[in-house]
Amino acid sequence: MTAGRVDDEALARCADEPIAVPGAVQPHGVLLGVREPDLGVVVASANAAELFGRTPAGLADVLDDEALATLRTGLAGDLAEVNPLRMTVAGTEVDLVLHRADGLLITEWEPVAGAEQAGAAWHRRLPGVLQRLAASTTLEQLSATLARDVRTVTGFDRVMVYRFDPEWNGEVIAEARRDDLEPFLGLRFPASDIPAQARELYTTNWMRLIPDAGYARVPLEPAVVPGTGRPLDLSGAMLRSVSPVHLEYLANMGVVSSMSVSLIDRGRLWGLISCHHYAGPHRPSYADRTAAEFLGRTASLLLRTVVAESELDGIVDVAERAAELSAAVGRTPRALGAALTEQDVTVLDLLPAAGAAVRLGGQLRLLGTTPPAERVPGIVAALLAAGATATDAASSLVPDAADLVDTASGVLAVPVGPGDFLAWFRPETLREVTWGGNPYESKVAQTDDGPRLSPRRSFDAWSEIVRGTSRPWREHEVAAARALAGHLAAATLNRSEEDNRLAGALQRTLLLEELPKVPGVAMAARYVPSAEDVVGGDWYDLVPLPGGTLAVVLGDVAGHGLAAASVTAQLRHALRAHLLRAAGPAAALAMINEVTSALLPGEMATVVVAQLDPGTGEVVVASAGHLPVLHAHEGGAEYVMGGRGPALGVLDAPTYAEARLRLVGDDRLVLFSDGLVERGRGGLQSGLDALRQAVAGGPAAPEQLLESVLGALAPPGTDDVTVLALSRT
Repeated sequence: MTAGRVDDEALARCADEPIAVPGAVQPHGVLLGVREPDLGVVVASANAAELFGRTPAGLADVLDDEALATLRTGLAGDLAEVNPLRMTVAGTEVDLVLHRADGLLITEWEPVAGAEQAGAAWHRRLPGVLQRLAASTTLEQLSATLARDVRTVTGFDRVMVYRFDPEWNGEVIAEARRDDLEPFLGLRFPASDIPAQARELYTTNWMRLIPDAGYARVPLEPAVVPGTGRPLDLSGAMLRSVSPVHLEYLANMGVVSSMSVSLIDRGRLWGLISCHHYAGPHRPSYADRTAAEFLGRTASLLLRTVVAESELDGIVDVAERAAELSAAVGRTPRALGAALTEQDVTVLDLLPAAGAAVRLGGQLRLLGTTPPAERVPGIVAALLAAGATATDAASSLVPDAADLVDTASGVLAVPVGPGDFLAWFRPETLREVTWGGNPYESKVAQTDDGPRLSPRRSFDAWSEIVRGTSRPWREHEVAAARALAGHLAAATLNRSEEDNRLAGALQRTLLLEELPKVPGVAMAARYVPSAEDVVGGDWYDLVPLPGGTLAVVLGDVAGHGLAAASVTAQLRHALRAHLLRAAGPAAALAMINEVTSALLPGEMATVVVAQLDPGTGEVVVASAGHLPVLHAHEGGAEYVMGGRGPALGVLDAPTYAEARLRLVGDDRLVLFSDGLVERGRGGLQSGLDALRQAVAGGPAAPEQLLESVLGALAPPGTDDVTVLALSRT
């Protein structure tokens, strides 16, 4: 939960504040920006004369030959290894710290006098301090050791270890303090206390020191770097002046001096070591500050291991259940839903959650306490559309879920395939959160430059009950959910590939390798599979009937893949049997419709039967929802619109009619599936018209006719195509 409800314009001004280029430094040192290699001064802080007696034109004006030689030797190497160079200028011993920015060598001169020293004894104990950090097995131990030893080396009145949550609110998880100070341990501070651009700077610059929060800023002269027209980039400068809003914030807390060291885990700002001093200005020596930064960097390296160690039991439990579920998926690739919801270990057992949802193949299964089934797909889709996998405050990402806090304050969802997913749900967990002051009391102050943030004045403990949030999802829990979804997707793909292989093999058994020789009849057939490698439901058949007639059949089962191929096989063989004993094609279709309704509920197919008497040329046509047969004759070609009835499986007891025609001379009969004539935006009628023209003007022989038709229509390849042609000889 991000606290702080302040004026939008003030927030925007805060976000745009140029904290990396403030144009000024703090007064406890002097900054000179110099050219290389002549070391001429280009930019200087206005207090340079206080240290050097005058503002130097170049470093040769303030350093003797030996010091210059030492400096030039250092410039040839890694500046981080050179810092600090101990120099004496104008009788004052200083620590010289170097870095480069904006094409200049930035030199910062900090007097040694006035800096507090922890002493050599502490630094000799540094190996023991590092050993204590490395020996920490919990985050509590690590942070407590860190706070204690940083306070010992720097001498601040209070040292806190401050951890950010996913919304950048901070919580004090450890502190070492003067006995008379009130504890801050456990207090939370809103994200608005440390704006985004400040957090970004903390990520690149590990150390920041303010020896006296009541300082008067020292401007740089000139205000912009000659030749660039821009203020000097001070993001890497230890003397950088800080935001006046932050100084006001410190004053409101009663803090006179502060220092912070970043804690960074894998490139991301994890938290801060925050140091406060109340008794007066306080400036640890450069060596002591470096030691504190070294401790912070060491702790940063340990964070990942220590946090993982503290969650080890949970990680192991989740890993064990993930392995069991993956094994179940491997054992039953054709029953994935049952493998995840009906075994001893279910998908609900994978993660600590109150409910879970599994949607595979469009079928939704729910376990435990979940939102209503009709709400689950919408919540998951909205969460994934927002670019999130997990949230502990679902209503903030999915406003429609605001009424489901009892079951779905927390949601973790991972996609498995188009429309399919796994999801887990956690209910609302009421939490009492104690803030360091009321986070909603930040004010907006009017200035000559416009409104700006004015920090709250009270930091007394202020508690509130947080609603609408659940127990947060852990990183290893999200990783386990994604891994299981990956296993399911792979199993689904493997099953789909296997099904396609089986369906292809089954479909090939339904296609005649060679058309039978029927006296008096010339025939040709073409089957063109889908270019998208999807097995469809097309089939054709030629059935010699008693009395010398021939039934020519073409059908199309709804759907594709193994399921469609298996239904095709059943319908083909059943229709063959009924054609042999039925009194014509219409009666056979009525019988096969009964089979479809009784034995294949929910399935649908279209089929057309043309029963030809080769001797007389008489043809009887009956159709169950299929596209009409095309009759080509000397005067052209026309579709046979009679003898049509509903598709198989649509009605329980439909009536099928028959149409009759005669083939004479070079007449041809063409049966086809919809893949030949469907034309997308052009529409079905456009394809039917093109087919009629191609057949009317095509060759008389069926074999050549089909070659001509396929060449002329060039079906798009998104569906399988079946076409038959026959004529009398």
